[in-house]
Amino acid sequence: MTQDNISNPTTFMLDNKIIPFSEGQTIIQAAMAAGEYIPHLCYNPEFKPHGSCKVCTVKANGRQAASCTQLAQADMVVESNTQQINDERRALLQMLFVEGNHFCPSCEKSGNCELQATAYALEMMSPHFDHFSPNRPLDASHPEYLLDFNRCILCSLCVRASRDVDGKNVFALSERGIKTQLIVNAKSGKLGDTDFSDQDKAAHVCPVGVIIKKRVGFTIPIGERAFDVNPISVSPHPVKKGA
Repeated sequence: MTQDNISNPTTFMLDNKIIPFSEGQTIIQAAMAAGEYIPHLCYNPEFKPHGSCKVCTVKANGRQAASCTQLAQADMVVESNTQQINDERRALLQMLFVEGNHFCPSCEKSGNCELQATAYALEMMSPHFDHFSPNRPLDASHPEYLLDFNRCILCSLCVRASRDVDGKNVFALSERGIKTQLIVNAKSGKLGDTDFSDQDKAAHVCPVGVIIKKRVGFTIPIGERAFDVNPISVSPHPVKKGA
C-alpha cells in the first residue's frame, strides 16, 4: 500500500507517539511509514509478512502480537521500546546467534548484516547461551554464489523471493522444529544444479551471510558499510553489492 492509497488516516499510539495509518496497514508498516523503528528480521516490506522470527513483537492494547502481522486499529496503544520487550528480543537474538555460526569478524556480510546490526541496536553484549556449533556444509557449486548454511536464521526471505518474485522455487525449508533447515530444491541439493542467477531477487534479500556473491568479498571496507555508517534504526540503508 502506497501513500497515494491513504485517505483520512486514523491513528494509534506507539510508545506515546501518534502514528497515522490507513485501513489494511499493519503496525510495523505504519510505524515505518512514520519513521519509527521496530526491530525485525524476517519482515521485508516487499513480501507478505511471515511472522517467523518474532523479533518485531510488541504489546498492542496489553497483549503481545507480531507487529508485522497485527493490523493497526484506531486508538490502539502499542508498546515497543520497553525494557521487558527489548529483553525478550535480546533473548531471541541470543538464541539465533548460538544456533548457527555467527562469528561476525570473519563474515563477509559484517556491516551489512541485519542480525548483527539488530544486536547492536538492542545492546546485546554476549550470546549468553551455549553454542550449538552446527557443522552444516558450504555449497560452492554455483559459479557466482556461495551458500553458507551455518549462518541461516530461517527467515525464509530467499524462499519467498525465489517462489513469489523469481518464479523458480530454488530454496525451501525442510524438516520441522529444531531440525528445520534451509535446502536447495535440486536433486543433488546443490545450488549449481539450479537456474539461480545474480538477477534473481532471492540473490539479494538475505539479511545475514548465507547467500554470498563470489570474488567481491571485502571490496567495501569494514567501517564503510551500511550499518557502519548509520545504525539499523536509522533508514534508509542502501546495502552495497559486493559487501
